[in-house]
Amino acid sequence: MVGKVFTSLFAALGLMAAVPGGQAAAAESVTTVEVVRQLNQIVLGGTVIPSRQVSIAAQLPGRVKFIAGVEGDAFEQHTVLIALNDDELLAQRRSALAAMSNAEASLRNAGVQFQRELTSPSSRNSMSGMGVPGMFDQMFTRNFSDMMGINNPGMERQADLYSRSTGIEQARSAFMQARSQLEQVDAKLRDAVGYAPFNGVIVKKLVEVGDTVQPGQPLLAYADTEALQVLVEVPARLMPGVRDGDELEARLDIDSHTPVKVRVAQIFPMADPIRHTVTVKLDIPLDSRAAPGMYAEVMIPDVSTPAMNLPVISRAAIVHRGSLPAVYVLSPLGKRELRVLRLGRPVGDDRVAVLAGLSGGERVVNNPLKATQ
Repeated sequence: MVGKVFTSLFAALGLMAAVPGGQAAAAESVTTVEVVRQLNQIVLGGTVIPSRQVSIAAQLPGRVKFIAGVEGDAFEQHTVLIALNDDELLAQRRSALAAMSNAEASLRNAGVQFQRELTSPSSRNSMSGMGVPGMFDQMFTRNFSDMMGINNPGMERQADLYSRSTGIEQARSAFMQARSQLEQVDAKLRDAVGYAPFNGVIVKKLVEVGDTVQPGQPLLAYADTEALQVLVEVPARLMPGVRDGDELEARLDIDSHTPVKVRVAQIFPMADPIRHTVTVKLDIPLDSRAAPGMYAEVMIPDVSTPAMNLPVISRAAIVHRGSLPAVYVLSPLGKRELRVLRLGRPVGDDRVAVLAGLSGGERVVNNPLKATQ
């Protein structure tokens, strides 16, 4: 009895030693090849891009005095990313504030002068003299002058009021002009600072602290690298098979053997008149390990060609002889035959289509033992 126990133990240890990592190999099994109807698909190359990317450019001439970080640094929305020297603008702002203060004082003075003209007209006090002569001028001289057509007190008073009101309008215009100059300087001060428009990272830094820049010169490239897309140019003849919201399969450069589901997010409304292709953007799942700039392949269905019936096998049945995929096929007599295949696109997570070398209904060996390979 003890001998049988040791024999079984040694056999188990020998089986585990034959498998890397000490794990038991999967059990060998035989399955019948299924046939699946598939649309013909065209593989198109594309590029992984951020869903949102902006180029922060200089809005005014100046010298770079601050950069928040380098490529790969992440920032939250409204964070200051870059700033230009603003000493000259601050001096202009102080000058504009002084001009606006003067204009405001002139406006208040014009208002006081208008109120004084209303309560104490200057035309009444234009006659010289005091006491009885001044009273005589007010009572008789003005009236006789008016009767003789020498002057017109009503017209003089209207002209004085109009002059004072004009002074108010001129002072108000000067105040508005000074305030506009202040607003222009404030706008330039805002343009001297570049803020993060959304949560993202710096993907390219084009200047350094101390560089002198001119209006329109790019300073930083900023992007949201959390949400990624695949940009692909689809030939116009394949567009009937691409609709907004459709899910397609794609292979990313980082793991070309595992397809991912991508969703059509945007279809450009116009085809390229030279290449006759339509630009399409597809959303990549957030849990993928893709990064901007990677190569991607997208499977586009070709609805203009008829669907094909293709055999499908499990990946567990595939063995490799050099670089060629093959499977063990069981004959009706139970004899194994090694057959080289031409594989197609993946079907699901663990199966793959066969383009040549196998037919539906044949039996293949899954997880063939190492000794038979």
